[in-house]
Amino acid sequence: MAACRFIFFDVGNTLLFPNRARILAPLLEHHREPTPEQWLAVERRTKPEFDKIVEKGGSIDHGFWWLFYTHLLEELDLAPGHNAENELRDALVQNTRQSANWDQILPGTCDALHRIGCDREIAVISNADGRIEEVLRRCGIAECFRTITDSGIVGHEKPHPAIFEAALRAMQAQPAESLYVGDVYSVDYLGSRNAGMQAVLFDVAGAYQNRDLPRVDSLQALEAWLKLPGKS
Repeated sequence: MAACRFIFFDVGNTLLFPNRARILAPLLEHHREPTPEQWLAVERRTKPEFDKIVEKGGSIDHGFWWLFYTHLLEELDLAPGHNAENELRDALVQNTRQSANWDQILPGTCDALHRIGCDREIAVISNADGRIEEVLRRCGIAECFRTITDSGIVGHEKPHPAIFEAALRAMQAQPAESLYVGDVYSVDYLGSRNAGMQAVLFDVAGAYQNRDLPRVDSLQALEAWLKLPGKS
């Protein structure tokens, strides 16, 4: 395995996390709010289910978040099926797909990125709405990255190889010496691997803890992983 000279990061659930107050506003109108434990449990359930759909070549027109909120509303006894519940789910999905609503950043993120960036060139590849650079700038970490590749600008979403290829070209990086860090197996891990890159899952929720896959649950854990033989 080639050493990792370039590292590309996902944004959502990797560098930035959802602003639940804004995203869940339609749900709060119903006086329902998931606990952090419920949210993570639904994430752990949804990711493997979504991965199976993608891996089998099934339609992903509704996307990950449509499936996530279907399960979350079931958990809150607001199961979609009637017009009101369907509209609620659609509103939640729409809110979640807005880059501006992903602005929660963990303490130490900027410092960790600077440390990682001392030894490697780092960049971003994100499925977003064309405005992810603005959000990263507002959160104070845009300057950490040499390039920022946004599907809303490129015109292709992960796992399509074109978005990875566009990011590699922008960085003048070879796939074999590049690493992608993201949180969804079928989209981030397989997508980057199919583009010839190395990959590691950023698994805060623990959705993949029982699978034999390279995974970390924090930027600090990624730093330790990068110090393993063959990574530097």
